[in-house]
Amino acid sequence: MNLKYIVKSNDNYINVKEVLKAYFKISDRLLLRLKNTKNILLNGSPTYVSKEVKVNDEITVIIDFVENSSNIVPTKMDLDILYEDDCYLVINKSPNLPVHPSMSHYENSLSNGVKYYFDSIGLKKKIRPVNRLDKDTSGIVIFAKNEYIQECLVSQMKSKVFEKQYIAVCNGTFTEKSGTINLPIARKQGSIIERCVDSTGDIAITHYEVIHEFDNISVVKCLLETGRTHQIRVHLSNIGHPILGDTLYGEKNTNISRQLLHAYKVKFVHPLTNEIVTYTAPIPDDIDEFRDASKNIKHNN
Repeated sequence: MNLKYIVKSNDNYINVKEVLKAYFKISDRLLLRLKNTKNILLNGSPTYVSKEVKVNDEITVIIDFVENSSNIVPTKMDLDILYEDDCYLVINKSPNLPVHPSMSHYENSLSNGVKYYFDSIGLKKKIRPVNRLDKDTSGIVIFAKNEYIQECLVSQMKSKVFEKQYIAVCNGTFTEKSGTINLPIARKQGSIIERCVDSTGDIAITHYEVIHEFDNISVVKCLLETGRTHQIRVHLSNIGHPILGDTLYGEKNTNISRQLLHAYKVKFVHPLTNEIVTYTAPIPDDIDEFRDASKNIKHNN
């Protein structure tokens, strides 16, 4: 996979580096890697980034090169792949599955499954999840197939171009059926996991809309403007509507094995085609058990 640009007569680029930084928006870290691997070409030949450019010069950046991912153990698992191209992989993650390996999930995380899949198709790449979900949250996780694509998508998240929509099943009936929760979130003192609303925390903004209510339960669509750890869980709990099954920010329910939160839809600009793309993950069975609510969800895409 290559990036290409031909210098135009009205361009103000002085050298190759300016094209890489201003046009492709390549980070300093990736730029250094590309220089060291000689993956920057000027008119088909390796070049220095300080090389002067002129009209009709072609700058090529090879972003599809071999990487070592031996730090992750490959584990065979059934991946629910929603979409795949040369840039990224979109997966519908099942609940009770962490995204990253850890001491307690060294071989049974989603990243382990992606590593096995990449090996099976001969793709020698690092495992790069673009977004992250809690272990018990289901839904869309995107894995970039190279560092450049990862940088592009992360940049879109920071600039709020990347939209993330969730479905949550909550306790109680909302007085306001739609609104915005703007409450800063910080790590709870004395805990490495739990978060809380705190004036010293980072800005956190969640837009919500109640899409169905029944038996003192509300099904809520949430659109994230920021992406803090546990943001939806903390915000909904703080306004008195914790997610069903969320034992950290709500109450234990013996009939529910995990928090009923699903990363339902993402929308962003494809890094290479510049087209707006949208991906949707089907509602999982444990949320679909609330049959009337799930029907309403499906008819309000």
